[in-house]
Amino acid sequence: LGTFQAEAIEMNAARLMDSAVAIYGLQTMAAHLRLLPERDAHGGLYETLAVMIAHLDDTDVAGELVARFELLILDELGFGLDLSQCAATGARQDLAYVSPKSGRAVSRAAGAPWRDKMLVLPAFLQRGSGLRADPAAIEDAFRLTGFFFTRHVYEPRGIEAPGARAGFLAALRKHHAADKEIGVETAAGEIIT
Repeated sequence: LGTFQAEAIEMNAARLMDSAVAIYGLQTMAAHLRLLPERDAHGGLYETLAVMIAHLDDTDVAGELVARFELLILDELGFGLDLSQCAATGARQDLAYVSPKSGRAVSRAAGAPWRDKMLVLPAFLQRGSGLRADPAAIEDAFRLTGFFFTRHVYEPRGIEAPGARAGFLAALRKHHAADKEIGVETAAGEIIT
């Protein structure tokens, strides 16, 4: 029998194990990756996963990263959301909702009569927004992706949402509550107390 020797280029495990957010985030992503067909190449997901693993221990961006990853998984499964323009008017500005029926963005004006039935589209998920997400926007993002995962993936397959996803959201809430309690400076330079 032959032997081989391997040297790790980067050791991520110890760094990720330091944070509950990172552990649950990694477990959530792994559960989502298991939904993909076996032996089907997903080169873009591989590159995205490498970037995510490198930044998942940064609890300030972990929620945004995993929410975007969920959108990418939905797209890879054939249930991608069209968040580029309003389904009703074609407008590309002031997109505020997502239609639960079509999975397409809807502008604030066009969606106003049905806002109670619409899903909120967080501004940070819009292409080119460059905005950072606050805790409420992250909750809205996971409510949005969770709705479409349940409708198109979990229910048709007769499976439950991964428990790690709920753990990830709970760890994020705990982190945000701790930040709010001790007072943390935001990216805009404001002190949150």
